[in-house]
Amino acid sequence: MATTREAGARWIRLCRADEIGEAQSRGFDPDDEGQDSLFVVRRHGQLHGWRNACPHIGGAPMAWRRDAYLNADGTRIVCHAHGAEFMPDTGLCVQGPCRGERLSRLELVVIDGEWFVKS
Repeated sequence: MATTREAGARWIRLCRADEIGEAQSRGFDPDDEGQDSLFVVRRHGQLHGWRNACPHIGGAPMAWRRDAYLNADGTRIVCHAHGAEFMPDTGLCVQGPCRGERLSRLELVVIDGEWFVKS
């Protein structure tokens, strides 16, 4: 993936700003490790970036299949390993065994119509 530097930070290109629709999610493997290490969710027009690691089960991956991080109506992030539900904008677990814990947020920025994540 393409990278850019801004004020000493390393920004890794994820996708065009319009590639992820409302109430959709998408995983990314920016370090080419063979599995998605992060994912983004669009909720109420805002894109939110998270590490693909459930706080309950030692950082277990969240999706049950490629890009499947949300429940059926796109209102919550779901860990498919054990059913915990997280708010897409805050990462707060609101249901399940890790209630009250949070996902690890990633900083995102739009540069020239492209989404980048800070590494």
